[in-house]
Amino acid sequence: MISLSREQKSILFGIILGDGYLQKTGKKNARLRLEHGGDQKEYLLWKVNKLGKLFQGKAKYLERVHPISKRKYSYWRHQSQSAPYLGKLRNIFYPDGKKKIPEDLEKYLELSTLAVWYMDDGYYYLRDRCSYLYLGNVSKKEAEITAQVLLKKFNIMLRVKQKKKGYALYFSPKETQKLKNLIKNYILPYFNYKLPF
Repeated sequence: MISLSREQKSILFGIILGDGYLQKTGKKNARLRLEHGGDQKEYLLWKVNKLGKLFQGKAKYLERVHPISKRKYSYWRHQSQSAPYLGKLRNIFYPDGKKKIPEDLEKYLELSTLAVWYMDDGYYYLRDRCSYLYLGNVSKKEAEITAQVLLKKFNIMLRVKQKKKGYALYFSPKETQKLKNLIKNYILPYFNYKLPF
């Protein structure tokens, strides 16, 4: 059985909320799949190193051709070992097979969780000096729960914005500054462009 420290769990939760995918592997187990663009190998390896014994072997470099655009693209993939703990998390974050933000999000959210989530799905608009955290194809209720939890836990005031695919959280310039002050110690240098001030 693989045991994770509190820090490892908080990073894992950020990955699950962000770009990670929990794949079912049997009745009670799941594994974590990481995929990042061809230029983000270092970030993928950082995640793998942070999660220690959960991962074995090496990341794979893959090339694909998009079926519609016919454009060639490359990415890195690494998959964790299958584990019962990941199976439990899959039941929480994928109750019906689709990623969901749980109602009890607060208990999964630390500053390092938020930092990883933002590195995965955050975006900074230089012109307006504001930022967004893209939540993907979630319900409005899930987006509102996320905004409420971030207000309660970190005193960040957000607006829920509907996008083409799901919802995003809008950080005003003031709240973006607050966000940076909270997570700057966790942001990797590669992602300084996401909070470049």
